[in-house]
Amino acid sequence: MQEESGEHCMSQSRALPHKPVLLQEVISLLGIRDDGIYLDATVGCGGHAYEIAKRLDTGLLIGIDWDSEALECAHERLKPFEERVRLVQANFRDLAAVLDRLGVAQVHGLLFDLGLSSMHLDSAERGFSFRSDGPLDMRMDREHNTLTAAEIVNSYTRDELIKILREYGEERWAPRIVSRIVEAREREPLERTAQLAELVSAAIPAPARRAARRRVKIHPATRTFQALRIAVNDELGNLRAGLEAGFSRLAPGGMMVVISFHSLEDRIVKQFFRGLAERGEAELRKLIRPTPEEIAANPRARSAKLRAAARATPKVF
Repeated sequence: MQEESGEHCMSQSRALPHKPVLLQEVISLLGIRDDGIYLDATVGCGGHAYEIAKRLDTGLLIGIDWDSEALECAHERLKPFEERVRLVQANFRDLAAVLDRLGVAQVHGLLFDLGLSSMHLDSAERGFSFRSDGPLDMRMDREHNTLTAAEIVNSYTRDELIKILREYGEERWAPRIVSRIVEAREREPLERTAQLAELVSAAIPAPARRAARRRVKIHPATRTFQALRIAVNDELGNLRAGLEAGFSRLAPGGMMVVISFHSLEDRIVKQFFRGLAERGEAELRKLIRPTPEEIAANPRARSAKLRAAARATPKVF
């Protein structure tokens, strides 16, 4: 189940706390050189990026995010280092094109933090969360992506919806939930997060709801909301493309670090890294999870998994 990364942004006059997940582990693995070039492919509000940038002298940090609001937040956060930072609005699947535009051939380190930030969850109008009522939107990039969660739940067929909930949410009650969605949308369109959350909760049998809350303490609608968000943003397709693009621009000896928050993402990362290792292209590092102390300080870190791979250096004969 995906957890949020716990980052908040500095929005206008209010400063909100940063809690980047596995921060010290990321910095240690990247082994930052003061003259190196590093790419934060999911810069968000700049929690990890700040710690990378402050260790640079003549080096460069490139931050990518496809959410314009996140980039505004990162810009504010990274102002002390603006001479060594470049921020670009882009999907990380297009990071090779971003590097080409910046005239950068290779990077010495690369970070993907795949967690959903609190900036998204705390903004009701973005429609990512059922904590507060908002429109069923869920788009990371509202400037270019026209597909919303509302369009999916109101126009996709029953079979298409079941497939989304099963594949992207691993939701065992997908048929029951979808039946409720289809019945409800025949009366009126589903347009609000509270509408959908209530409907999903009612569709899941009460004993299963109680068992889930006791076992993992998640809301009954969590898997459905995750599935819709992944579908709206093509998150898994973007991840596969982003990993390929990122590794292709990683310098020999450079480190790729990926933090995932649910099994679907982690499976893709694990398989990608395993393939690199089997071909002799990378050396893998041991899987890292948050310590009990970090989880206590930042509960959203509890499902995080960090995987890292160093690009193999060419052998000299």
